[in-house]
Amino acid sequence: MFEFAFQKIRNFLRDESGPTAVEYAVMLALILIACISAIMNSGEVQRALWFETSNSVHDAVNQGTPLL
Repeated sequence: MFEFAFQKIRNFLRDESGPTAVEYAVMLALILIACISAIMNSGEVQRALWFETSNSVHDAVNQGTPLL
């Protein structure tokens, strides 16, 4: 029973595909971090744009001046 488990562990440690899977997982994690950062940055830019537009419309309505 234990010999079978030890044989499986030895085979796993000798297998070269294990590190490759770990490398792919690290690359995937880095890509996800980059995507999430880009989306969050884009969201901040969009929020600022809509906030500026809202303020412009609010000021124009309160002052009675045309928007253009």
